[in-house]
Amino acid sequence: MHRLRQNPMSEHTPYRVLVSDPLARSGLELLRQAGLAVDVRTGLSPAELIETIGGYDALVVRSGTRVTADVIAAADRLKVIARAGVGLDNIDVPAATRRGIIVANAPTGNVVSAAEHTIALLMALARNLPAAHLSMVRGEWDRRRFMGVEVRDKVLGTLGLGRVASHVVRRALGLNMRVVAHDPFVSQEYAGNLGVTLVGLEEVLAQSDFLTIHLPLNEQTRGLLDARRLALCKPGARIINTARGPIIDEEALLQALDAGHVAGAALDVFAQEPLPPDSPLRSHPRIILTPHIGGSTSEAQDQVAVDAATQVIDVLQDRPARYAVNAPLIPSTDIEFLTPFVQLVETMGRFMTQFQPTPVNQVELVVHGPLAEYDTLILQAAALRGLLADVVEERVNIVNADIIAQRRGIIISERRQRHHSERYENMVTLRVHANGKTTSVRGSVLHGEPCIVAIEDLWVEFVARGNYLLSWHTDRPGVIGAIGTLLGQNDINIAFMHVGRRAPRGEAIMVLRTDEPVPESLLPEINRVIASHQARVISL
Repeated sequence: MHRLRQNPMSEHTPYRVLVSDPLARSGLELLRQAGLAVDVRTGLSPAELIETIGGYDALVVRSGTRVTADVIAAADRLKVIARAGVGLDNIDVPAATRRGIIVANAPTGNVVSAAEHTIALLMALARNLPAAHLSMVRGEWDRRRFMGVEVRDKVLGTLGLGRVASHVVRRALGLNMRVVAHDPFVSQEYAGNLGVTLVGLEEVLAQSDFLTIHLPLNEQTRGLLDARRLALCKPGARIINTARGPIIDEEALLQALDAGHVAGAALDVFAQEPLPPDSPLRSHPRIILTPHIGGSTSEAQDQVAVDAATQVIDVLQDRPARYAVNAPLIPSTDIEFLTPFVQLVETMGRFMTQFQPTPVNQVELVVHGPLAEYDTLILQAAALRGLLADVVEERVNIVNADIIAQRRGIIISERRQRHHSERYENMVTLRVHANGKTTSVRGSVLHGEPCIVAIEDLWVEFVARGNYLLSWHTDRPGVIGAIGTLLGQNDINIAFMHVGRRAPRGEAIMVLRTDEPVPESLLPEINRVIASHQARVISL
């Protein structure tokens, strides 16, 4: 095997790697075969880690070691932190980024294991396996009590169509199931290639005999399966969750099971982990429970160890880490200028996701002015991160942006216009093509702040931070006053207002920043006031 270039401290001294949590032998062997000096020191106290870390070039952890800002501050030589697993709650990623330390995880190592566990839970639900086993252990023989259902020709619905879900889909198709999915950020082409029919959220709920969840946890997905949506499920549906516990309202699920509307549930994840001993989930006869073991296989543990070790080797060889979660350093000569634009473009992507929440086919970035003279590849990654960060499982950055875009069927392109616009010296235009429609937003950095300056070529100007209500309507007397009155009646204070219009009494957009978020429940009434296009609630 090719050996690493040696530590610059001495041409005879190998790079040193600290492994501070248990790591599978496969990962340790890979590091040592690459010529690294590997020290396995598990169980270090925070003070011991701070005292020790200064002598190492790489750190490999699992979930036990907390890599705090204090640890990173003491890490004079550290170039890479590799997490042999997915979660990064125990690593201060911003602090590492500021120090120029690459942080990488292993998000794919347990994908197959999680998918297989999902299918195992599906089959256990269909055939009442845990209850039948316990009955046999008690010495019983009751065949009628455990009448099951076949999965053949049944509909499997999946919420989310990412890595794990795609593996679940392939296995479900092999069981002769029909698969429907809801994922607003996946193209029809991508879903079609998997053999999946994309439908709306309510359609998935209404059609699915078995419903499986594969979504990240964020403010949009927390409590997604609440009492109202559970009531929309097909009578007799069975629900599987191996993603994140808080996506399901557990109390509402218990009520749906008691009512008989939901036939059963299999849960590997919970709102509170470990699951409390007195949780009613533990005693419900129609629930199958496992203790968050979706990724707990020997093969998965080997793979995450190998993935972590491989990325340590790559970084020490000056190659990009495949699953780096923080963008590589911007050149020191450019960092002061480019950093605000990275923030701007990511914010524009987040704005677009909320303004036009439809499956994206193509993303176009146009860079105007002196900004176009810089290496702006990182801006493409920032745009994708803003568009996708809340809807995909992995973090999006300059290392993996193209891979994620390709997997989602998204084409991204960039154009440079070195002359500045008539209004702004440096400006970025983000255009998103989806379902045959093109939507655009423009932004600039003004006085150091990221600002939206145009929406659909209607000029507005506001700092892109806070709660906003956007009203797209025909300009006519009374609209602004009526919306202001409506917000006032609901105790929502308006901070400022901007209006852009093409012509008097023509197409117009109104942007209101509010001190309090406008509840979604108020939008139907707002839409009646504007008597035209839908209003949007935006949070930046």
